[in-house]
Amino acid sequence: MTGQVRSADGTTIGYRSFGRGPALILLHGGMLASQDFTKLATALATDFTVHVPDRRGRGLSGPHGEDFRVGKEVEDLRALITATGASRLFGLSTGALVVLRTALVTPGVERIALYEPPLSVDGSVPTGWLPRFDREIAAGKTAAALVTGMKGLATEPSLFSRIPRFALVPALSVGARLQGSESPVAALIPTLHHDIELIEELADTAGDYAKLGTRVLLLGGTKSAEYLKGALRKLAEVLPHARSRALEGAGHSGPENDGVPLAVAGELREFFGYE
Repeated sequence: MTGQVRSADGTTIGYRSFGRGPALILLHGGMLASQDFTKLATALATDFTVHVPDRRGRGLSGPHGEDFRVGKEVEDLRALITATGASRLFGLSTGALVVLRTALVTPGVERIALYEPPLSVDGSVPTGWLPRFDREIAAGKTAAALVTGMKGLATEPSLFSRIPRFALVPALSVGARLQGSESPVAALIPTLHHDIELIEELADTAGDYAKLGTRVLLLGGTKSAEYLKGALRKLAEVLPHARSRALEGAGHSGPENDGVPLAVAGELREFFGYE
């Protein structure tokens, strides 16, 4: 089923719902949409009513709008929490940053699970490639921009690291043109600009979360980049009610359809199912 809510500024936020039980919201990361959490949501639907929104600028939801900042996405998530009564939240990557920020200002949130939030600590998250990415998007070179973003972030060190750009761009051009889904890859690539804005806005804010009373599960994969592991370690130091789990052999895409969604679902079911 699909539904929609209105955020504080009037923007429509669309979402998909699965299953029956206590309400649980899953928030995707950059260059993704709700469609990328189908397997994870289905696995959890036996125990929860799972709501998976499209973040701003994607699929069922309205545009990013002017003066986009993390506060806008916090308002989006709070609108969905109000509509669904959810007290359990999960976020991947930049979605995890939004979940973390939302928990700070939403007393009804009882438990959150974060999969590799790219919290920059002393410049640890690489973002210097963004101007090149923006130029390629402006020139209509979506596949080149995709390569720039993937090589720039390098969320899994071995991924594409040994393949030169001249070989990657033609190979990814075919995928970037595919239109076989509600949120095709070509439409999702430009949204990465806004996710990098969120990363830069929230850089070095780890200290803000020392006052968070919510219970937190910190998840990551053993194959992911060191800066993602470092962010999890930093949060484990400052969060007063956190526990950590590393998924052997998983990378940054662990919760996605092509990752290890069943393994992630197992961790979430145990954490969110505990009363």
